[in-house]
Amino acid sequence: MGDYLEALGLVFQWHVLLVIGAGTLLGLIMGALPGLTAAMAIALLLPLTFGMPPVMGMGMLLGTLCGAIAGGSVSATLLNIPGTPSSVATTLDAFPMARRGEAGRALGICIVASFIGGIFSAVVLSLLAPPIADFALRFGPAEYFALSVFGLVIIASVSSKSLIKGLVAGLIGLLIATVGTDPVAGVQRYTFNNLSLLTGVNLLPALIGLFAVSQVLKDVVDYFSGGPVEHSKNKMDHARPRWMETLRHWKVLASSSVIGTIVGAIPGAGGSIGSFLSYDQAKKMSKTPEKFGTGHPEGIVASESSNNALVGGALIPMLTLGIPGEAATAVLMGGLMIQGISPGPTLFTDNGSIIYGIFIAFFVANIFMLLIQWFGIQLFVKVLQVPRKLLMALILMFCVIGVYAVDADIFNVYLMLGFGVLGYFLNRYDFGTAPVILGLILGPIAESNIRRALLLSGGDWSVLVTRPISLTFLLVSAAFLFFTLWQNRRQTTPHS
Repeated sequence: MGDYLEALGLVFQWHVLLVIGAGTLLGLIMGALPGLTAAMAIALLLPLTFGMPPVMGMGMLLGTLCGAIAGGSVSATLLNIPGTPSSVATTLDAFPMARRGEAGRALGICIVASFIGGIFSAVVLSLLAPPIADFALRFGPAEYFALSVFGLVIIASVSSKSLIKGLVAGLIGLLIATVGTDPVAGVQRYTFNNLSLLTGVNLLPALIGLFAVSQVLKDVVDYFSGGPVEHSKNKMDHARPRWMETLRHWKVLASSSVIGTIVGAIPGAGGSIGSFLSYDQAKKMSKTPEKFGTGHPEGIVASESSNNALVGGALIPMLTLGIPGEAATAVLMGGLMIQGISPGPTLFTDNGSIIYGIFIAFFVANIFMLLIQWFGIQLFVKVLQVPRKLLMALILMFCVIGVYAVDADIFNVYLMLGFGVLGYFLNRYDFGTAPVILGLILGPIAESNIRRALLLSGGDWSVLVTRPISLTFLLVSAAFLFFTLWQNRRQTTPHS
């Protein structure tokens, strides 16, 4: 208690609060812009923390991380461009809701769900960090492979109207994920002597191509073919946080926040797994699963509460074990070490007031995230008042600039355009683009971990079913697959 009281004094100073708010605002802006990731935003601010006290510096970086994850929902809702990979699931319902003239409503749900998911994970981080970190430490290669299989099975449930088409799109993603250098043997695969492909297909061009460029192509084709180009007539009176509507789906909110926090605590699992797991679970729980993908509030609540809860979960292994779960937390850990604080089991005993100050700063960052989005929502919605033709041209321009700026490699631009064409045809024939991204993200995780597991077991495949956590994930995956098959058959069978 003494450490907490001292930590309150460290955080609630006007200059510390100002810095946390500024970091959150920058994170929201960068998260909403395609090509500017949370890790990039934190890395940009990292040099500014050199002369700051630890709580102040880490508070600014945490605000940037929270803002960037929440900001991804803005472009996902308004433009069908997930600002971060964890926002991919948000596009499934938020963008259709925006296209029918309810962008303010969709953003309002995103704001409330993001805030509640973030606060929930902050509470869990403060109270249960050591036990959850201990559970995450039990994950070996077999468990990571089983978790990846679990994520891939969800492709069949959340992405397209047809189970077969969803699986085919997921397999396309897995196939593309094999491009690059073999993770174990170091052999080049399908690179065609192109240096840009040595590390595999860059996720950012794929993400922007499949979601943004494909939408631009659709609008262009509709325009020149004389087809209906969709226009949004946004209801400005709906552009506010939707507290009651979001809280009505409290079961989805609770389950998704729990899933996001747990997945976040597993290093390397990633926000896309958490948001799709939550989305799938919400669809299974819903009385109207057929509405998912058409602009259903429950889908938005599930994705947004989960990917913001993931932030607090991801801090657990970083702080207690010194294991960053992803690029953003790796940069965050660098910021902690710059302050002369080494993450690990002794962190709570050696730097009690500082670590609790970081926890409180995380709470404050989530409150700033809510306030900034609350007052900025009217401005966000006005983006859709720009003429559609001009907006599409601007989107394409920013996509090209964002993709090129990451590595200053023109090949990434060609890659983005290629994925845009692929995404256009996948959407046209109802295959969906989300499964491709999920396959692209989970493919390397699944491949590297199954091979490591087999190397450690001497080629014995039973390692996947003799470890309790791995077996549990595989059994649940099989159950989900059979349930989806049964559900699809029931919906397609004519009733007598």
